[in-house]
Amino acid sequence: MHPGFIAPCNNTRFPNLTPPLLDLQQNLLTHLRQVARDRDPFLSTVGHFYVQHYIRQQFAQWGEVTDRAFEYRGRTYHNWELNLPAQANHKSKPPILIGAHYDAVPGSVGADDNATGIAVLLELARSLASHPIRYPVRLVAFDLEEIGLVGSSRYAENLRQQNQSLRLMISLEMLGYCDRAPASQKYPPGLQNFYPDQGNFIALIGNLRTIPDLIHFKRKMLGAAQVPCEWLPAGMRGMIVPDTRRSDHAPFWDAGYPALMVTDTANLRNPHYHKSSDRLETLDLDFLTGVCQGLIEGVRSL
Repeated sequence: MHPGFIAPCNNTRFPNLTPPLLDLQQNLLTHLRQVARDRDPFLSTVGHFYVQHYIRQQFAQWGEVTDRAFEYRGRTYHNWELNLPAQANHKSKPPILIGAHYDAVPGSVGADDNATGIAVLLELARSLASHPIRYPVRLVAFDLEEIGLVGSSRYAENLRQQNQSLRLMISLEMLGYCDRAPASQKYPPGLQNFYPDQGNFIALIGNLRTIPDLIHFKRKMLGAAQVPCEWLPAGMRGMIVPDTRRSDHAPFWDAGYPALMVTDTANLRNPHYHKSSDRLETLDLDFLTGVCQGLIEGVRSL
């Protein structure tokens, strides 16, 4: 997550995981082990290249992967795109775009930020490719989020210039950390009076056009996945609470698209944010699995 936004949840457990959810959890762990490594695009280029290759390899199982390359300060960087078709009688509908950034800050393997987002993105690709839904789905792995949302800004601007419409944009940003301890959850000024002080929920933050979708995804999180969920509508493109703009959904807000972020709230909960301690052992895999399952069910039923 880009700096400036908004604690492991060992007592949030799903002791009776069904075999499909156990498989989903194992798949997520496999992705996390591949992605959680030094991968700053400037100082850890080997790891950065490795993660790109892994994302392309995973996407390629489900369709043709498109390189949406862009220039930044004289060098070429890459957003990786996979398009999945809708059900046969719904192909003319605008796509649902789901994105997550794959870069990390220097000195951190970025397990939560944002290996968790990439892991869920890859499992969404697997699920939605196997069973198409009523909308086309476009999955995008963004680069250069950590230095100012560069990859997603270029992508959103290109969409706007081409006058392409979207049913919805969903940004996956840090999904695997929770803490049930009292006072473990912090907020931007003014919001603490409206939301719980325990950091055991997943947060949905969208612009006003997405309010029906925020309600829809909350129901799926609570119902299908049994994950506590809170949502926040951000007016004026998030300018009222600037911390709500700190991920790849913000450029889509600015371009006029309906967009929402799914997040564990980053540094408002996770003490390992942008530190060397943001490692796999700090994550709660049951929580992450529930979030992923809730997203799968939520996207399927749009």
